[in-house]
Amino acid sequence: MTAPLTPRNNQPPNEPPHHGRPPADDAPSPWAVPAADHGATAEDGGPGLARELREAAMIALVVALCGLLLGALWNWLAPHTPLIADTKAVYLKNTEGEEAIAADGTFILLSLAFGALTAAAVFLFRRRGGVPLVVALAVGGLVGALLGWRMGMWLGPVADVAAHAKQVGPGVTFDGPLLLGMKGALLAWPVAATLTHLVLTALFGPADPQPAGYWPAADGTAAPEGPAPSDGSPAPSGQERPAPHEQQRPGEEQPPAP
Repeated sequence: MTAPLTPRNNQPPNEPPHHGRPPADDAPSPWAVPAADHGATAEDGGPGLARELREAAMIALVVALCGLLLGALWNWLAPHTPLIADTKAVYLKNTEGEEAIAADGTFILLSLAFGALTAAAVFLFRRRGGVPLVVALAVGGLVGALLGWRMGMWLGPVADVAAHAKQVGPGVTFDGPLLLGMKGALLAWPVAATLTHLVLTALFGPADPQPAGYWPAADGTAAPEGPAPSDGSPAPSGQERPAPHEQQRPGEEQPPAP
């Protein structure tokens, strides 16, 4: 009696030699999910977050400094309220004038324009949005509006109406101080900047990457959950891909369908 021959490379008799290829059990599955990259990201508090915070601080500072230009334009474009004084008191020269409302409206329109322009500039500087970026736009816009309000009042006529009336004399028309009656107008800049940046990011920002377990089906509908095939071919509609352990090995015969 002779001993049975041992197959070469200890392979089962029904499998041909691999000719340098790894065994089927060790071969990577085409449906295997790639290992996740555990590097430091902005969400994990790594270097990316520190860089975003530095950029956000710089953006907030630059946006806030734009408020100085807002104040200069507001003082130049807003109408001033004419006043007149006698020896006893100071009066409005035109009691039905709307200069005060027009000054508030001018400030609001300028703030909306500054908010849209700063948001567009920040989007061009950094297309991928983020929470620190939006917060920087909102904070910088609010500080810029406050600076613009105080800057406009400082550049305008003096706030001491009685002293100004004594200086010009009775019966002489002079401009009253530039005032902001609607304090809610200070929110126009941050609101406009935030909304503009969100719209630009939604329309022209980079698309979010699709999850690893999604691929489009042949008919355009969403395929069942699972990792996408390595060759990039879409999953046939109405069919399920076999599990890795159910794949046919080389040399094995396909069992007949029941």
